[in-house]
Amino acid sequence: MRARLGILLSGRGSNFEAIARNVLNGKLPCEIALVFSNKPEAAGLQLARDLGLPHAAIKSAGVERTAFDAQVAALLKEHRVDWVCLAGYMRLLSSTFVSQFAGRILNIHPSLLPAFPGLDAQYQALTHGAKLTGCTVHFVDENLDNGPILLQAAVPVLDNDTVESLSGRILIEEHKIYSEAIAWVLRGDYRIEGRRVLKI
Repeated sequence: MRARLGILLSGRGSNFEAIARNVLNGKLPCEIALVFSNKPEAAGLQLARDLGLPHAAIKSAGVERTAFDAQVAALLKEHRVDWVCLAGYMRLLSSTFVSQFAGRILNIHPSLLPAFPGLDAQYQALTHGAKLTGCTVHFVDENLDNGPILLQAAVPVLDNDTVESLSGRILIEEHKIYSEAIAWVLRGDYRIEGRRVLKI
């Protein structure tokens, strides 16, 4: 039985699109059970419509976090989601949500964690004078950008970089390694020792 992914996004959904293309062309042995956004106007939802994928939105503004996450978790379970993939989902998940999908939530972040967690990671890299940054796919726990790391890709910071130019080069790598990480966890040939994710 093919694994069922739930994709959570808040914006344009470029990482979702890269994952969806790999699912649709058979490179990822799974199906997308639901594309969800906390912003009904998110461009990623229109992309899901265009691709004919199940999609839903619940507006998060003004809703208490645990109560909102309970609604999202119920929706994911209704669609029989096995793995949750955060793709530009701009919300910190509650511990209650994380516990319901423990060990089955992935996120991608535009830095080489643990460097530059949180918002504006590319701006952080530039203002800190970093010579190297990149992106990280990691398991999600209750803390911000903190779970065990699956895959990383390094991107050099150029002297003439802007946030936009650096973000664009990082995004190219994000689109590659997120699908690689999903394929890895679906194969199940890994184990977690402390904070380390090891191949078996």
